[in-house]
Amino acid sequence: MSQDSNTAEQGAVINYWLGERPMHDYLLNNAATIPDQPAYVFYGRTVTWGELGDAVRRLAGFLKSQGVSKGDRVGIYLQNCPQYIVAHYAIQMCGAIVTPLNPQYKGAEVQYQLEASEARALITSRDLYETVAAVRSSLPLLQLVVTTSYADYLPEEPTLPVPPDLPRVLSVPEGTVDLGQILREQAPLAEPVPVDLWNDVSLMTFTSGTTGRPKGAMLSYGAALYKTAASFQVREMDFGQVSLAIAPFCHIAGMNFGVYSAVYARSTVITLTRFDPETVIQAFEKYRVSVWYSIAPMNRAILDYPGIDKRDLRSLKHNFATSFGIPVTEKLAEEWKALTGCQMHEASYGLSETHTCDTYMPKNRIKWGSCGLPIPGNEIKIIDLETGEDLPRGKSGQIIVRNPAVFKGYWKRPEATAETLRDGWVHTGDVGFFDEDGYLYFTGRVKEMIKCSGYSVFPEDVEALMLRHPAILQCAAIGVPDPKRGESVKLFVVLRPEYKGKVSEQEIIDWARDNMAAYKYPRYVAFRDSLPATPAGKVLRRLLKDDAAA
Repeated sequence: MSQDSNTAEQGAVINYWLGERPMHDYLLNNAATIPDQPAYVFYGRTVTWGELGDAVRRLAGFLKSQGVSKGDRVGIYLQNCPQYIVAHYAIQMCGAIVTPLNPQYKGAEVQYQLEASEARALITSRDLYETVAAVRSSLPLLQLVVTTSYADYLPEEPTLPVPPDLPRVLSVPEGTVDLGQILREQAPLAEPVPVDLWNDVSLMTFTSGTTGRPKGAMLSYGAALYKTAASFQVREMDFGQVSLAIAPFCHIAGMNFGVYSAVYARSTVITLTRFDPETVIQAFEKYRVSVWYSIAPMNRAILDYPGIDKRDLRSLKHNFATSFGIPVTEKLAEEWKALTGCQMHEASYGLSETHTCDTYMPKNRIKWGSCGLPIPGNEIKIIDLETGEDLPRGKSGQIIVRNPAVFKGYWKRPEATAETLRDGWVHTGDVGFFDEDGYLYFTGRVKEMIKCSGYSVFPEDVEALMLRHPAILQCAAIGVPDPKRGESVKLFVVLRPEYKGKVSEQEIIDWARDNMAAYKYPRYVAFRDSLPATPAGKVLRRLLKDDAAA
């Protein structure tokens, strides 16, 4: 192996147990061969593989009957639930493109993504449809909306504590179609629409790239298969394990673990809409959970939970954790192992443009603080930030990645695509280095993305939303350290002259809280008479960050 390029020591051979086929084929195979085995468990309601496959086929049949065809973008605006899985695979069976929306999004955010993706259909919950309805008149391309109630998949007698918002039974909103009626009455789609595994787009996930508001990163059917199979292989996973899914399915990491890996590994997935220590503990005890993808603060919260030493979490065999808020340290891992018997470790390095999971951590050769080794078939290089020249191990520079899962580009953003994707290499905007053993270390970001509670927050997106406030003339968002959330957003604001002295920082924060996702809204606001800028008018966030740190 050269000193300036790193590939997995296992080589580039991936064994796809059902062959090179889209992930919905794997799901349909499960439905045909293990129909009575549990697939997803939602607070006690079990959905079998056979039931899931039938629901996917019926929704796919309905979407196709409504004119949804290959290449169309279809949004999913749902919390974690069985309906999310049904929607995801039904869309892809039609050859259409899944466009996930974070369920925390407010109206302006929903409007932006549906406009930008030119979505012609949307699958959402009835409570979230209230947000969609407020902006639907400005979305002429959105011709079809299917709504569902979480209560449709809740059991009469839950086995786990149910969040109070889930059991709400709402009537079918005017102008929408009931998913339950579709699943009862629609004829199943006989055969999936043929797709080109490695070239046709199956997923458009919105991300920042290197600059600007969120862009739709286009990922192929093969990208999901490759990352799922490679991760399964190097982590030495078993078929038929019981996994716990809390990370949002709309997020690429939560999707990899909760949507794709579950199907590939024929797992039983205990599905929760949010993290609550007592609920998670009960899930372990009731269902003997063996696989969990967590973020480190979740592990910490469970370790600190009253009476945890008397609870039984020793069914856990695999715990892939991500350092957000607090790092995955050897000390934390040892505490966790003492409680559970399971060796937790850093999950991976990756980003939306590569379908994440670009590295893995060998359980028997953990290096704390690192992101692990490249997965099979993946190349990672470190290049000089100024010259672009390859750097040897030990030298820090920009991380670039090339593998079969690399995205096809940003939807209708050729300039942004050309900036990020060059000769098959994704220029991540992240800074890091390889050590002498080929372990990757992430040390910072070239781009100005902010990481809040595990979510990517893009300064330009926050700024565009905040400029809707009548008092704000100009603003700039940066990330500031937060011991619990990793980072929080701080907003520097130039007020319109007529509002100076008439609006407070707290009023700006309160407005933001009401108009954007909880993880995204600014926690801090500072008024300025002006913002530092280049001669061309580009705000210099770097100087603002320096001021905030002083």
